[in-house]
Amino acid sequence: MRKKKKSWKDMTPGQRRVTIVAGVLEFALMLAAQRSISKTPREQIRGSKALWRAVSFINFFGPVGYFLFGRRKNTAAPPA
Repeated sequence: MRKKKKSWKDMTPGQRRVTIVAGVLEFALMLAAQRSISKTPREQIRGSKALWRAVSFINFFGPVGYFLFGRRKNTAAPPA
């Protein structure tokens, strides 16, 4: 037998809060990735900006992947 998907009204108040917080965090992470892609020079991003923009819309893993693997490390020495 197939298990019925839990709807919003079937959730407890605690489960609803966790779902809302997770959604807000995921959205904020995606916005941060989009902003970073916009502001970061093309030379400091591995691959194309268009590809990373598309990937950043993938639930949680896209923005995390961009921040971990999409940006080049700044190898220039900081100003003295």
